[in-house]
Amino acid sequence: MTEIKNVLYTAKTHTAGGRDGVSRSSDGRLDIKLSSPGTAGIGTNPEQLFAAGWSACFEGAMGIAAKKMKVTLPADLAIDAEVDLCLTDGAYFLQARLNVSLPGLEREVALDLANAAHQACPYSKAISGNVNVVINVV
Repeated sequence: MTEIKNVLYTAKTHTAGGRDGVSRSSDGRLDIKLSSPGTAGIGTNPEQLFAAGWSACFEGAMGIAAKKMKVTLPADLAIDAEVDLCLTDGAYFLQARLNVSLPGLEREVALDLANAAHQACPYSKAISGNVNVVINVV
């Protein structure tokens, strides 16, 4: 494991009721209802939250990679994240895809940026070796 030298930020949330409950952040910026995937509940679910957080973080990592590579990211850069909740032999697991759109960039440059971001993104690192991930440049 990497030795931690500087904690930049700590997210703090309080969740009650599990997948059909509520979750609130300590600073009050996040206050959401939760509902299980595929139900008629009005809330979001952990898979959607993970997809949103990961894709946002991944885009930030692409920005860092682009600066190092001296590449300008297109203004209409977008990432569509898909996180699957799976069940096999009674065990739950996740699998995921990030569909990265970099309009106007040469395909090879776009692939290099996406690969560099995947190596640098804290979310990608956290799930490495634990979740099947496919990065698509579309």
